[in-house]
Amino acid sequence: MIITPLQSFLQWEKETPEKTFLRQPIQGTWHVYTYASAGGQVRRIATALRKLDLPRHSKIAILSKNCAHWLMADLAIMMAGFVSVPVYPTLSASGIKEILDHSEASAIFLGKLDNFEIQKPGLPEGIIQLSFPHYGVTTGLLWEKLVNENEPLIAISPPAPESLATIMYSSGTTGTPKGIMLTHGAFGFVGDCVRRHLGITKPERFFSYLPLSHIAERALMEMVALSSGSSVSFAESLDKFQQNLQHERPTIFGGVPRIYAKFQEGILQKLPQRKLDRLLSIPFVNNLIRKKIRSKLGLAEARVIVSGAAPTPSSLLHWFKKLAIPIREIYGMTENTAFSHANFREIRIGTVGQPWPEVEAKLSDDGEILVRHKALMTGYFNDPETTSKVFTNDGFLKTGDQGSIDSQGFLTIIGRVKDQFKTDKAKFVAPAPIEMRLLSNPDLEQVCVVGMGLPQPIALVVLTAAAKGRNRQEIASGLSKTVDTINQDLEHYEQLEKAVILPEGWTLENGLLTPSLKIKRNEIERMYLTKYKHWYDQKPLVIWD
Repeated sequence: MIITPLQSFLQWEKETPEKTFLRQPIQGTWHVYTYASAGGQVRRIATALRKLDLPRHSKIAILSKNCAHWLMADLAIMMAGFVSVPVYPTLSASGIKEILDHSEASAIFLGKLDNFEIQKPGLPEGIIQLSFPHYGVTTGLLWEKLVNENEPLIAISPPAPESLATIMYSSGTTGTPKGIMLTHGAFGFVGDCVRRHLGITKPERFFSYLPLSHIAERALMEMVALSSGSSVSFAESLDKFQQNLQHERPTIFGGVPRIYAKFQEGILQKLPQRKLDRLLSIPFVNNLIRKKIRSKLGLAEARVIVSGAAPTPSSLLHWFKKLAIPIREIYGMTENTAFSHANFREIRIGTVGQPWPEVEAKLSDDGEILVRHKALMTGYFNDPETTSKVFTNDGFLKTGDQGSIDSQGFLTIIGRVKDQFKTDKAKFVAPAPIEMRLLSNPDLEQVCVVGMGLPQPIALVVLTAAAKGRNRQEIASGLSKTVDTINQDLEHYEQLEKAVILPEGWTLENGLLTPSLKIKRNEIERMYLTKYKHWYDQKPLVIWD
């Protein structure tokens, strides 16, 4: 029997009312919500939502960074019988309006935001606005007033597993984001499966900072925490992230490749690679160094550390392994509730692991990864035509990713089917594997391999902050060696002709990263396409733009 997230919460509210559920830092002070105290607020907000007199299953959006009230709002939406629509807190006004209009949202929770006045024009006229306390937004109906003026909802009929829980919008690496419909049962199924397979038998300490509007954080943090009766802590701000992480010492920690690359960069700034290698070669000292680094990162008590949302360079995983920080790569997407493959039994670097036991996985004739299980999306909201195209006749989801599977079921991602480009030699090139190998160079933070209309591919690269302050000749020499080494293992038509070092990185602000920190390949192509021929015709292998 599938237990939905709301049922799990009600269970812990009843059985462990005084156990900590949420920990929220506000101006340096930690606000603690037990399952009982959070439940009191959730039940009162659910009553307030019912009083809005909206039709059952109406859509209610959440626009906020991660915080305690995000999770309480999500539970209140479930409890009141409505459907949540998470919105990335970094979206522009036009991006917000597009999602709210498409999802037909009737109301929206507003919370922890950096640029609300700029985003405010994206709220459709007539949408009901509700504001979280503490975070600076005070428009519409106020959370604290609603809690004070409403009685807790007592008569609760938990939603059926097959009923719609949420519409989650993809972060849009290509084209317009799509509304992906997931059920209460899908969330409950994934939360329970991951909890069991990661050996979570008692409450853990989670640390939530990746966007809850992204499926990885929502399914593999929120839902596993609810399934296990665990606690969830939040970061107060980017500036205080490391301090908060050190203070909370999570036992379960998840990140994206860029986070781990930033960790590495910070360590190497204080302890250069040569000195680190020397210290790690000394008996007894090496263990002290590893322990100190884990403690400084806030991972001293983390027993499960995962990386997802994008491929992690193998070189980075090996580097952390030497520090006794084993990182487990996982793989999934919104359409399958982030539940596909993971290095959960053993870690095999270079792969995203084996299918979770409940997952059927195979490759199509052209190498596309296909998966099937009980938590696949029910479809794209108001788009049956696109929905029909992503499922096979026997119910497998077409992921759009290409991969290879070894004899033990370990999956290696080769790249996106649609990311391939054709050079002017009429040869198709898959950029992702080449990009991953380029990222083994510690001076590089971002890479995009392109080549449409060129005889050979070229690499567009962005340096790390540390590398930007170093000697140009040294940087160029190291990058040339990396490219030469990679080219030896590539087919002739795949070999890189140039590496172009760009002056500015790809960010959320300039529209070249998605909210989940993936590069927008199409936008990068559009921005630089006119320069390709000029770069290609220059003599040096490494070019500074």
